[in-house]
Amino acid sequence: MNNSRVSDIKRAQKESLLLHELSSYFLRITLDDERLKSLTLNRVKLSRDKSSCTLFFFCEGGAEMFKELLPALILYKPSMRKALADQIEGRYTPQLIFKYDAPFERQLSVEALLDKIKEEEKK
Repeated sequence: MNNSRVSDIKRAQKESLLLHELSSYFLRITLDDERLKSLTLNRVKLSRDKSSCTLFFFCEGGAEMFKELLPALILYKPSMRKALADQIEGRYTPQLIFKYDAPFERQLSVEALLDKIKEEEKK
C-alpha cells in the first residue's frame, strides 16, 4: 500500500475522532451559552502536518450571523483544546481554527432546488 495513502487514512481516522470529541464538547458548550445554539459543527479538517484543525460550522443565519457569533466561540477555544488534550492521546494538540461552512450552504440550496423540481414534476 502506498505510504501517502496510509497517511491519508490515518488522518481521516484522526479527523473522525476529533469530530466526535469536539461535537460532544460543543454540545455541552451550547447548553451553557444560548447564543451558540444556532451553530452546528459539520466537519473538521486536519492539516497535513496535524498541527491545526479547522472546524467548519453552519449557521441558519448565514455567514453574517456566524461572524457575529465568532467572538463568543473563540472564548471557548482554550477549553476545547484542553478537552481534546485530555480525551485524545497524542504528542500535540492541534490549534483550532473556526470557519463558516459555505460549501454546505451551497449543498442545501441545491437540494432545495431539486426538491422544488420534484414537487413540480408531481403536479
